[in-house]
Amino acid sequence: MLSVYGAEKGCLVEHGAEVSDEMLTTAVWLDLVEPTHEEESAVEAAIKIDIPTRGELAEIEVSSRLYQEDGAAFMTANLIRRGDDERPESSPVTFIIKGHQLITVRYHHPQAFPVYVRQAMKPQSTAMTGWGILISLLEAVVDRAADHLERVSSIVEDTSKQVFDTSFVERKRSRKPRRKPKNLEELLGKVGEEGDFNSKVRESLVSIGRMVAFAQAVIDQSRQAKEMKENRARIKILQRDIQSLTDHASFLSGKISFLLDAVLGMINIEQSGIIKIFSVAAVVFLPPTLVASIYGMNFQYMPELPWQYGYPFAIGMMILSAILPFIYFKRKGWL
Repeated sequence: MLSVYGAEKGCLVEHGAEVSDEMLTTAVWLDLVEPTHEEESAVEAAIKIDIPTRGELAEIEVSSRLYQEDGAAFMTANLIRRGDDERPESSPVTFIIKGHQLITVRYHHPQAFPVYVRQAMKPQSTAMTGWGILISLLEAVVDRAADHLERVSSIVEDTSKQVFDTSFVERKRSRKPRRKPKNLEELLGKVGEEGDFNSKVRESLVSIGRMVAFAQAVIDQSRQAKEMKENRARIKILQRDIQSLTDHASFLSGKISFLLDAVLGMINIEQSGIIKIFSVAAVVFLPPTLVASIYGMNFQYMPELPWQYGYPFAIGMMILSAILPFIYFKRKGWL
């Protein structure tokens, strides 16, 4: 799909479905979303550039993602979104600047794009040129990444409260048993999902940071120094925001790793408690089993067998031999 946008009175204006060659050459933004071969060919012929293929977008070398060719600057960064099933989706998006025009090539739908389009259709204080739209788009992308990190932080904090009981002193005073958290396996899966999403957000921020640094270098080389003054200032602010979000993502990564270790530790403690119960049960029932096995032997002469109180005596010995080890373990604090 090809969307063509022009600028009128400081607002972004979307052209109709039928796009002419004149519209392609005068538009300020051409948005190619999963483009067909015909759409790519039309844009290439009008703008006189070679649009990267989907395979070229996926290359990870810096030289393949950030370069200048045919008088245009090609910049590719990974953008992230939450899919319909809340799974993180990361895909490269290419931004091409040539003259006053911006061309974007993407094969997925980051939420920052429609958000920016809705905002840009109202009067803007920034210049509606290719560079201006590019920086505004990146600002929307970074704002969306901040929202993602805030959500990850909130989920991690809620999960942490479920795993750890902060009212230890009050619980100890009231002698109430520790309230067990929810299914630890479910919590482990939730923390793992947020860790995966956080790592993808951090990867996206790093790629955007490299792209912004490259864009700043291209702007510095531009001859339109006066027109680029505002863009240069906005890029510096954008770089600071990206750096702060990257640091926050690194902090969340460490917190998620700690939480994963804590959940695994609690699973081990829970399993150890189960094994402990079986071990204690085995030790408690071992002496009664010994007594029962002694009196279950088929010897001809056993003094207690003809005794009137032999049976109650054997039962009492079994009960006593089970109670004494239990009391001993309790006093030692092993239970």
